[in-house]
Amino acid sequence: MRSKIYRRGLLYTIFISSLITACHTSKMATGENLYGPTWELEYLSGPRIAFEALFKEKKPQIVFDKTSMRAEGNDGCNGYSAPFTLNVRKISFGEPGPTTMMYCGEGEQFFLQTIKKIETYKIDHEGKLHLMMDDVTMMRFKKNM
Repeated sequence: MRSKIYRRGLLYTIFISSLITACHTSKMATGENLYGPTWELEYLSGPRIAFEALFKEKKPQIVFDKTSMRAEGNDGCNGYSAPFTLNVRKISFGEPGPTTMMYCGEGEQFFLQTIKKIETYKIDHEGKLHLMMDDVTMMRFKKNM
């Protein structure tokens, strides 16, 4: 009798876990967790210049538009818009369209060069967006409501 109850409980636990995983995977596959917020850059890998020195005036932001499949925002200086493709955890960005031509230092170039190298993404348990290359976080964004 106990063994039957134990097996039912175990099967129930496995079923619920599978259901939760399936829902999370489905959300990742459609990218639903990307759409909605404005994401503000808080970390950029690579430059030898301090983050705050690269983006003195304002930090880069990105918004994902599901309808047009474009990422839009600012690169810390000028506005930009670039197409993106999404497939489960894979994401890639096309060439940014025309931007205004104000010069604000090296941060803009680091941002634009890095975003073109991105291959995957994840959203961590704190709700932060990691844009990654070879499983290494190259850019980290926080929600800026």
